[in-house]
Amino acid sequence: MNYVLITGGASGMGRATALKLAENGYYVFSCDIKKNEQEVEGIEQIVVDVTDMQSVKEAFEVVSQKTNSLFAVINFAGIIMMNSLIEISEEDFVKIFNVNVFGAYRINKTFFPLVKNGGGRIIVTTSELAPNKILPFNAIYSISKKALDAYAQGLTMELSLLGVPVITLRPGAVETPILKDSNKEMELLNNNTELYKNTITNFKKIVDKEQGGAISPTKIAELVLRILKKRNPKHIYSKNVSKKLKLLNLLPTKMQAKIFKMMLK
Repeated sequence: MNYVLITGGASGMGRATALKLAENGYYVFSCDIKKNEQEVEGIEQIVVDVTDMQSVKEAFEVVSQKTNSLFAVINFAGIIMMNSLIEISEEDFVKIFNVNVFGAYRINKTFFPLVKNGGGRIIVTTSELAPNKILPFNAIYSISKKALDAYAQGLTMELSLLGVPVITLRPGAVETPILKDSNKEMELLNNNTELYKNTITNFKKIVDKEQGGAISPTKIAELVLRILKKRNPKHIYSKNVSKKLKLLNLLPTKMQAKIFKMMLK
């Protein structure tokens, strides 16, 4: 029996992946801040707050009572925020890093002994935005994902010395609760900003167009399954990367700033 632990397993990409792996004979520990109402054979749900090390350690005790090895740890847990960097509160600035970056650190650090015992691997989910230049109003989310991506690359280098593969997954737009939350965040930004009242509406139109190309989370689940089946997976996998963002990223930052200024004014 191959045991796999997934964070963010109650919804979105995490839930789709948990279901796909359970269908294919894996035993899944689905960790999330809340449980999914539907119980599925082969998926054991554990309530975990990745911002709380004690909560993560309690989850480790639950898992280690069942098995002493993990075939994979898959990090999907994350939140989105949209705000201006000059107006965002310190509390929110810290919160997004606590979930998106430190959450992965806590999980991987705690469960690493089981991964090593199982000859397993670690998957860290960042974003297509991670290698790109920063976009306005989406900056705080992008910064956290860039930090997570850098963490994943560092982990790749270090754990390769111990024979443990680390894979970075960089999805583009996916039909998940985070995508829906981005619309809520946009509304909050529009209502609360004092500095950018005249630009948020135009920015939302651009975001809506990009979200129109979102793929089903099952596509990500299928990719994860393929990664787990590979003896020697690549270090980085991308899925549904926006061609517009790729082209935009080729431009110098100064030119990007001019383009956004023209588009948003």
